[in-house]
Amino acid sequence: MILHPGGCSSGVTRQDGRRGVRILMVCLGNICRSPTAEGVLRALVRQAGHESHFFIDSAGMLATHAGQAPDRRSQQAALQRGYDLSSLRARQVNVTDFQRFDWLLAMDHDNLAGLQRLCPDPAWQDKLRLFLSFAPQGGLEEVPDPYYGGVAGFEQVLDLCEAGARGILAMHARQQAEGK
Repeated sequence: MILHPGGCSSGVTRQDGRRGVRILMVCLGNICRSPTAEGVLRALVRQAGHESHFFIDSAGMLATHAGQAPDRRSQQAALQRGYDLSSLRARQVNVTDFQRFDWLLAMDHDNLAGLQRLCPDPAWQDKLRLFLSFAPQGGLEEVPDPYYGGVAGFEQVLDLCEAGARGILAMHARQQAEGK
């Protein structure tokens, strides 16, 4: 799996002239899982000093929560681990996202299927993946939706988002070392 599957017309341009990777995290409403994944990956990218290598965003399959901040429980759990999600706002996935992003990473199979149906160009299907495909060692394919559960669900989402984000950074480091 390469972080630049091709077909993206607007990448991040780094100081060394190489193009960075654009990643969109996707869940159902964009108030729990995908903004958590966005916030975690942004923070880990910043800690690694690779901000110029990535553009990270999140969106939901539905517009139900468009313009809203992440769920307060997501924000509280994230803040306890040092991730501030307060500036993020929900938005709906749109067809231009398939051109703008290198990867559209779904939190579960239902959202992946929704992305596959919405994708306007068959050539862009290879941009669609499950977020946890970057963390196969965890044994899970999906980040479960914590919305109707308790605090433990939000903690699990954070654990999985940290694993997925670390997997993305590890792949990026390997590709940098190989000159890709």
